[in-house]
Amino acid sequence: MSTEQGEGRTAPMAVTPLSGRCAEAIGRAEHACFGISPFNSYFSTARIRELAAWGLSRFDRVDFFVPDAPSTFTFEALGYAPEKAAWKARRQGQYTRNKIAAALDSLGVAGADERVLGWPELERNAGFGRLHEQGLRRYAEDSGFRDACQEAAGWVLAGKLPAGRRPDAEQVERAVRYFLAELPLFLDTPSIVGAEASVFCYHQPPDVLRRLYSGELGWRPAAGQGFAVVTPAGP
Repeated sequence: MSTEQGEGRTAPMAVTPLSGRCAEAIGRAEHACFGISPFNSYFSTARIRELAAWGLSRFDRVDFFVPDAPSTFTFEALGYAPEKAAWKARRQGQYTRNKIAAALDSLGVAGADERVLGWPELERNAGFGRLHEQGLRRYAEDSGFRDACQEAAGWVLAGKLPAGRRPDAEQVERAVRYFLAELPLFLDTPSIVGAEASVFCYHQPPDVLRRLYSGELGWRPAAGQGFAVVTPAGP
């Protein structure tokens, strides 16, 4: 783990790459993609501003991944009707976009819409579509990979259910579509954004990503793809 300070008054960040190749991508400092979860209170406007300020001081380009529409799958797994689930995901997705715009505006950065990678942007991206289809196919054909994805989905759901309750198989099967929609950004963001190297930044990765980046799942991230656990270094 390293602590990195940006220029000016940017708060220091604790940065932990998941592998040596991830460290190389961080060192290249070409592109960073911050995952911003719509239903996670961790991502206040102030926190997004803090992350954005550090990223903009450290990398040539910065984008923000917002899994808006895929959140529908999580809500369906929790028992919401499809229409209600889609409405909640859409509303919270827009709220998250507004927080990103406010954070960037406070930093004097224009063009927030051009820096958000949500479902409307990704579903028309050829690189993302190719990776998403590959992930769905591997999920259907590779039992080891499928088990790892289901474990990740179960971990997410367990945090949203009442204490003592565990998701059943049907809930996990619905929720795993959320993880499969995120997966392309963990595998090959460079091909999606047109970069040579990119680092996906998040504060709490599930175990499946550590396994993915260590080569345990039989599908390695592309050359130039990195992942870093990024958290404020201060108290």
